[in-house]
Amino acid sequence: MQTLELDQFLKTLLKPELFDDYCPNGLQIEGKPELKKIVFAVSATRESAEYAADVHASALIVHHGLFWKFHGTRTLTGPFYKRVAPLLKNDINLFGYHLPLDAHTEVGNAVAIARLIEMGELIPFGNHKGACTGIMGTLPKALSGSELKALLENKLQHSVHYSNPIDGRPIKKIGIITGGANSEWREAHKMGLDAYITGEMSEHDYHESREAGIHMFAGGHHATEKFGIQALMKKIQETYPDLQCEYLDSENPA
Repeated sequence: MQTLELDQFLKTLLKPELFDDYCPNGLQIEGKPELKKIVFAVSATRESAEYAADVHASALIVHHGLFWKFHGTRTLTGPFYKRVAPLLKNDINLFGYHLPLDAHTEVGNAVAIARLIEMGELIPFGNHKGACTGIMGTLPKALSGSELKALLENKLQHSVHYSNPIDGRPIKKIGIITGGANSEWREAHKMGLDAYITGEMSEHDYHESREAGIHMFAGGHHATEKFGIQALMKKIQETYPDLQCEYLDSENPA
């Protein structure tokens, strides 16, 4: 298939125009006009770029791309050059989708975790500058905090930080925003949810969520955001069966 065709498919599916993001979403580096093999990864790193080059991929599709507002203007030197160079030298397209992939109700990170723990009654959740970036729903049966922590660790294959509330109640209603959405437990608490699941937890969020009485779980930024990119890969494979698709995992413990 053509690169421009995939670009249009992703724009139509993920609707990046709905989000005021920290980064550009879509085609970040233009490479070969025709696609035969695509590598998928959580992040555009030196590892994923070199792997894409080694397996002669035509494109690399990631959740975390190369360019972020908080980095400011960057020169193509040092480690950043070594991250970008394999893509440029081998004419590999780079697509990055951040908040659109967090939020998507079919192939998003949050909905993938909700399905893993068998939540139902799923609806969009969260409010980032007017856009929902997560999912909320209900468990089939109420769980204790320790039971949900064990379930998440099994599904994520990653340790989970848990702020056990002082006056906690059984968990039935849950909000999920993956990655670094530490402070959004407040939105879950405001909506009367029992628990909030994300990727990271700061020291003050641990204490404040605990004292507020809401169960807060943080399963790792990478670990909570590897399912959306895999769901997107499956969607692309089903839509374009002639494309070769491969997922590259990372040992990132964060």
